Amino acid sequence: MKSKYQNGFFIFGIVVLAIMLTQLDYGQVWDGVTHAGYWFLAVIVLWGLLYILNTGAWWLIIRSQKTDGSRPPFSFWWLYKITVSGFALNYATPGGLMGGEPYRIMSLSPKIGTERASSSVILYVMTHIYSHFWFWLLSVVLYLATQRITPLIVPILTAITAFCLLAIWFFLKGYRRGIAVTGMSLLSHFPIVKRWAQPFFERNRERLAEIDQQVAALHNQNRGTFVGAVMLELTCRVVSALEIFFILLVIMPSVSYVQCILILAFTSLFANMLFFMPLQLGGREGGFLMSTEGLGISVRAGIFVALLVRLRELIWTAIGLALIKLDKKQ
Repeated sequence: MKSKYQNGFFIFGIVVLAIMLTQLDYGQVWDGVTHAGYWFLAVIVLWGLLYILNTGAWWLIIRSQKTDGSRPPFSFWWLYKITVSGFALNYATPGGLMGGEPYRIMSLSPKIGTERASSSVILYVMTHIYSHFWFWLLSVVLYLATQRITPLIVPILTAITAFCLLAIWFFLKGYRRGIAVTGMSLLSHFPIVKRWAQPFFERNRERLAEIDQQVAALHNQNRGTFVGAVMLELTCRVVSALEIFFILLVIMPSVSYVQCILILAFTSLFANMLFFMPLQLGGREGGFLMSTEGLGISVRAGIFVALLVRLRELIWTAIGLALIKLDKKQ
């Protein structure tokens, strides 16, 4: 990637990160970290391991695009660095995917070509989002099996189930036929972006069609790779509940891992409804408070978890942005 683009991504991320740091109550943050002690360090290390699962899913997708079965012209750990930086930009960008995915494509294009880079990123993003819907759907089943069902919760669980099943159907359709042409065609009709989207769609129709062919090939011809990538991402969702488990152990030694999975599921569902906000500011905290209260956990515990999770996100965002500059130096 050209230096000016790397600098652009880096500067943008640093500016947004600095703004978000001004929103913290540092006295409250320090109290939370000192109270959590080594468990907070365990949370930081945990996410370093979870990013390995994310990278593994993307690595599988990239390798599946090589018809001769050869290794990609870069190491797994180089892709790990790009993965961490991409997520950091997504955290800092309003709209989520508007920052990290262009960075991933531009970093990967010089090594495997624009079409393969674009299709692998699209496939990975689809797989990452697709696994969320399965996670939320499985969490509904887990809730029904372990929690007391009230008249109020029935319509909520029904709505979540219907929403997830509809989304899974939509993604399966996109996997079979590709999504690049359809997506750009839809964007070309939106009032705000159609001035840019329509000319881009016309200029790159053939390239987008080729990307769609590669997207469809993963699902239609490489089912093992498709299932493997989805399972890695789904495993990442389930294991990431350890973060909430570690934090709650500090103030609630009796907390169960099942409760932590449910807190994560309903918090992430609520937070993703506010995808347009940088770092999902406010949405994640509100989700923690509602989900913990709904499971009979105190509001204080919800605030404690939300604070430390927010701090972990800021730390890993800073690490990801630093890795962008590390690539330039190398």
